Amino acid sequence: MTTNDVAVMYDALLSVPGMNEKNVKVDLKISRAQILLLSQAIRQGVKQETGMVKDLVSVLPKESSNELCEIADEFLQKAGLAELFQKLQAFAGK
Repeated sequence: MTTNDVAVMYDALLSVPGMNEKNVKVDLKISRAQILLLSQAIRQGVKQETGMVKDLVSVLPKESSNELCEIADEFLQKAGLAELFQKLQAFAGK
């Protein structure tokens, strides 16, 4: 599947009525370790370079990528892991 094919499919999925509703409540009961890993997975997926399409995340519009990162930040805040995550990011960057 080419990048264009995936982008067209993604655009079609997003045009389904109700897809932009923000009143969806998700009640997750997962460990702090899983939240930390999920946040990192989201960020790595969003940073993925476009080229050969391996998944839907690679054709996300910038706004969707930012929204996913905001969700990851919210998870970290609610779990009390935001500061730890920032320190791990700083450590990994060295």
